[in-house]
Amino acid sequence: MATNSIILLVEDNEDDVFLMKRALKEAGVTNPLYLVEDGQEATDYLGGQGQFSDRTRYPLPAVVFLDLKLPLKSGHDVLAWIRSQKMLESLVVVVLTSSDEPTDVSKSYELGANSYLVKPPTAEQLLDLAKSFKWYWLEYNRFARPEANRGA
Repeated sequence: MATNSIILLVEDNEDDVFLMKRALKEAGVTNPLYLVEDGQEATDYLGGQGQFSDRTRYPLPAVVFLDLKLPLKSGHDVLAWIRSQKMLESLVVVVLTSSDEPTDVSKSYELGANSYLVKPPTAEQLLDLAKSFKWYWLEYNRFARPEANRGA
């Protein structure tokens, strides 16, 4: 993934947002990070609806960090919606949540999550997670080109 590729963080907890931004920065992740705070905003952003209709200001992300416990629409609802959208079929969705419930893990993978991560309890462990994310998803993993999925 190119360093200019967008990461979308779907998170309603202000403290978790702060910690995630700090961890990504300390891990050397320089990709632009966009934030939405609830499930409805997530689908609006990804669908280019309402205030997010300007793709110059709100480009499609290459990776989404998705919390499960969200206002208005749950993370599972957002994930199901994402996977029902042809233009988003190759979008990488990393569930990042506090839930370690086996039913949440199973349901997330059934709905098409690419990865399921439980939020670490300390800032140091979150930094380790961010470093691992950078190493795997940004340095070694290869993505389909978005234009190939749009028929261009």
